[in-house]
Amino acid sequence: VTLFDLRGTIPVELFLELKNSGVAIQNGPEFYASITGKIPLESLRLSWLLFSTGFQLSRRLKVYKRLISLVLGSIAMILAAPVMLLVAIAIRLDSPGGSIFRQKRVGESGKLFTIYKFRSMYAGSDKLHLRPAEHDDSRVTRVGKWLRRSRLDELPQLFNVLKGDMAFVGPRPFIPEQEEECAAQIPFYRERWLAKPGATGWAQINRGYNATLDDNREKLAYDLFYLQNVSIGLDLYILLVTCKILLLGRGGR
Repeated sequence: VTLFDLRGTIPVELFLELKNSGVAIQNGPEFYASITGKIPLESLRLSWLLFSTGFQLSRRLKVYKRLISLVLGSIAMILAAPVMLLVAIAIRLDSPGGSIFRQKRVGESGKLFTIYKFRSMYAGSDKLHLRPAEHDDSRVTRVGKWLRRSRLDELPQLFNVLKGDMAFVGPRPFIPEQEEECAAQIPFYRERWLAKPGATGWAQINRGYNATLDDNREKLAYDLFYLQNVSIGLDLYILLVTCKILLLGRGGR
């Protein structure tokens, strides 16, 4: 039953008879989400957000996510330390500027934090052109192209995970200018700030880069699905799929 049907006259008695005889009566948006893995934004209403399940992280779940972040983050940091040292040296030899790229991003509850990544572009180019990286982007250095394809430029985010700015799984954090633009034009966009941002997430494994407003609208549809259904099992699934994507080298840009 769609929300449009609920606004008009529906055969309630017939539906009750069908339900009593064993027929499942399901809400339209919930059925759509179960099939596609994303929330139908075009039919989303405030009342549905208020009365639907999910969209809140229990204290127990927050503790679990923090413990997982600390344990996995510490192990990953130790294992990745030699690789990170070599990458830092390669960046310094390839182009002028520091090895670590720092940028303000929007985190949990809309609070700003500084994200760390290996610099994959020429120093200062991100300030001249605030746009997502494209294929054969002229701003990307020779070492940077390899880092982006292998996703090694993301390794310094382990510091953010250990600090508590980020979790391993959650909505992807973006720069304040982009987030404010999306929040002003896409209804319910601020709901994705409910949880800590993640190094990977449901939207990342289901779609590619976000360059346009429509891309960010679809990204929100996936993020809302994650926030409604966040669980230990879903996080583990996202981590496993992320490892598969990294091993196959898909999606780097």
